[in-house]
Amino acid sequence: MSTANQPVQPVHVDGTRVVWRGDGETLVVEPWGRDAVRVRATLMGDVVDSDHALLPLDEVPSGTGAEGAGGADPAVRVETRDDGATLVVGGLRVELRVTTWFHEPTGYERSRCELAFYDREGHLLLREHDRGGSLDLQARRFRPRLGGDLELTASFESDPDEKLYGMGQYQQHVLDLKGSTFELAHRNSQASVPFVLSSAGYGFLWNDPAIGRATFARNRTEWYAETTRQLDYWVTAGETPAAITRAYADATGHAPMMPERGLGFWQCKLRYWNADQLLEVAREHRRRGLPLDVIVADFFHWPRMGDYRFEDEFWPDPAATVDELRDLGVELMVSVWPQVSLESENYSHLRRENLLVRAERGLDVHMSFEGPSGFLDVTNPEARRWLWETCRRNYSAHGIRTFWLDEAEPEYGVYDFDAYRYHLGSNLRVGNLYPQLFARAFWDGQRADGEEEVVNLVRCAWAGSQRYGALVWSGDISSTFDDMARQVTAGIHMGVAGIPWFTTDIGGFHRGDVADPAFHELLVRWFQLGTFSPVMRLHGDRLPYEDVTAADGSRRLRSGGPNELWSFGDEVYRVLERYVHLRETLRPYVREVMRAAHTDGQPVMRGLFHDFPGDALAWDVADQFLLGADVLVAPVVEAGARERDVYLPAGARWTDAATGQVHDGGRTVRAHAPLDVVPVFLRDGALPHLVGRTTGAVAPGAAGP
Repeated sequence: MSTANQPVQPVHVDGTRVVWRGDGETLVVEPWGRDAVRVRATLMGDVVDSDHALLPLDEVPSGTGAEGAGGADPAVRVETRDDGATLVVGGLRVELRVTTWFHEPTGYERSRCELAFYDREGHLLLREHDRGGSLDLQARRFRPRLGGDLELTASFESDPDEKLYGMGQYQQHVLDLKGSTFELAHRNSQASVPFVLSSAGYGFLWNDPAIGRATFARNRTEWYAETTRQLDYWVTAGETPAAITRAYADATGHAPMMPERGLGFWQCKLRYWNADQLLEVAREHRRRGLPLDVIVADFFHWPRMGDYRFEDEFWPDPAATVDELRDLGVELMVSVWPQVSLESENYSHLRRENLLVRAERGLDVHMSFEGPSGFLDVTNPEARRWLWETCRRNYSAHGIRTFWLDEAEPEYGVYDFDAYRYHLGSNLRVGNLYPQLFARAFWDGQRADGEEEVVNLVRCAWAGSQRYGALVWSGDISSTFDDMARQVTAGIHMGVAGIPWFTTDIGGFHRGDVADPAFHELLVRWFQLGTFSPVMRLHGDRLPYEDVTAADGSRRLRSGGPNELWSFGDEVYRVLERYVHLRETLRPYVREVMRAAHTDGQPVMRGLFHDFPGDALAWDVADQFLLGADVLVAPVVEAGARERDVYLPAGARWTDAATGQVHDGGRTVRAHAPLDVVPVFLRDGALPHLVGRTTGAVAPGAAGP
């Protein structure tokens, strides 16, 4: 039967899934959670269900949770039109507009489908860039790559006056990301988590682990993937930042409940190189009455990198070490690197079984710290299984249940992202998945073995890492006030990007001198910041170094200088001692904030705008943060400063924890900040027991210059 005169439907509707095909492209828009949709598109084929960051659809809460007649969700509806369709998902409305025209420059008919996103009030949130008339622009621009992949640029029009937050951790002071451009790639101290929250009322996830770029200009927003299989992004609408982050956590997975050992103080240095040294530090904490939850056996406790076991000479009885620590109320965390030395007892097996990353060209060596090595390919499920089985046998069997997953970017000797290939594909196409899957290797293994309380420290993250118990720290940053200040904005952006468990090396990592009074001041100020961070952890590569040799005289990796609370002199110790006890006082509050992260997807470390979106000034405060909803922290991030301005958001009354003075919100106050005091303000009378706890017996300026 002829169909020439039958009306042409511009889109196809399959339940609540809207599909458009034309000019070789297939576009799919479908509900993916409350107030949210997922958009996928590809050329000359069908879209695929690569989850990457997003949970499978049947695991994402949808609509109102109720069903109407025929099983339909009343929060979702689709209406077709002659020129496209409207898809409504709760508070988000998506307009698909199809245009078909005779394109004179080519001499044949062309068609396209443009998307626009609105909130429940009909306000435009963002839309794909239009054709631009004779400019003939493409909002979804695919270009072929050798091998069948595609280069992709997705372009959007957005509010030029919006403010943007998230994107993970980049070492910069920028809070509002509008006007910035970002490399979509991981590096040591850079964690690219491609989710952005807009003050206009939407959240956007680029669900693509390809190496690329994101640009948030006034005239357009562009997401670029160097090589990919399909366009894949997720959009949600929300009236508040809290609603947006809740929907994002529902779609990508909630963090588990932080175990009790994550609420207190963690002690580390570079590096405790034998068991007796480590145990003596834990014993000294108990002798002094200092709180301590976790102590760390750092890198090169192994014979060769990639052996994934203790070196017998220095760690003769790991089970006894763990037992004594447990008797002291302390957990042992051990460092695990994904590198495998060419001299490791495991290298030949892993190479034969194709469980290592492969260089695309040249020598198959990926890094040469302490000798040439290759990276384990954690995108391969078999490699993840092998890694956990090995760590179970050599660590977990001794009672160790907390792991430090270092080098998780991974940190290639040279960041030539096109030079490596994984089980899942080229590094250019899937490389940003690596830290997420490194964390998953331990999560899957530990959970399968019955461990209910998983928290593992990881040096990088991608979207979805939070669901695998990833506590992310900000990498090997320098011991400077400038670097310390950057960690405030980094922590805020990581919280927005769905990574609520965040920490830093208190004091910075590189080259803090134990005997330097200037470093003492930095350490005190950073320790104060750490006290109010999601996890409080002291670490660093301190000077002077300590050489390490084995009994046979052979060299081992050096150790750093002392890094215990008592290592910096009595005056500094008196300040640090008080703050580590203050952290214990905060434990019940931090526990409840962590519970909100687990159940409701809320950040632990937050920008002021998160709880005060109606205060226009709160969106621009880059050097303060909220720990949960009730504790405002204004760390001192300038050398020599003994006071600072603090903005108190409108809509609350704020109590100065040091003085007890109460201030109305919506104003800036000048807070006194002698070296033993960090400005902290408590919301609407919360936590009255903390008032006066940020001051003490140490005289102003006594612990430094």
